[in-house]
Amino acid sequence: MARLAAGDSDALEEIYQATRVKLFGICFRILGDRKEAEDALQDVYVNLWQRADRYDPERASPISWLATFARNRAIDRLRTGKVRGGAVPVEEAAPLPDETPLADALLIDAERNAQIHTCLNTLDEKAQKYIRSAFFEGNTYAQLAEKADVPLGTMKSWIRRGLMRLRACLEASE
Repeated sequence: MARLAAGDSDALEEIYQATRVKLFGICFRILGDRKEAEDALQDVYVNLWQRADRYDPERASPISWLATFARNRAIDRLRTGKVRGGAVPVEEAAPLPDETPLADALLIDAERNAQIHTCLNTLDEKAQKYIRSAFFEGNTYAQLAEKADVPLGTMKSWIRRGLMRLRACLEASE
């Protein structure tokens, strides 16, 4: 947003690519017409280009600010009567909740994440490798067993023993 406020057109493109689907959905839900939603979305990005310097990160996350911006733009179109048929009444344009996690929840998650990695590092190299591969990279036990050239039951046992040691470490750290 700071780059956009400084007039960086590449920043507008990045913001557009990251937010267009969500913001279009908001406009479409309120206006009930694809063409109207596209027009409202265009207004959002034109106004964003002109008013990016008004964004205050202390008040809202960028996506929350933009979602509110899109909602307000769509409602403005309803109120001014610029909307063709198919739109919902203004009363149905309900407020959008901010789904951004609260700061304390982010801190708790970061703390837990750090503790998990600390405990993972206490495991033997084999257990670390297979637990990380299974749970962070999405590999199945069967895939891991095939790569390691061991029976599936052996791989399951290695991972289960590693998870038990991991659990003991996490419980001890609470």
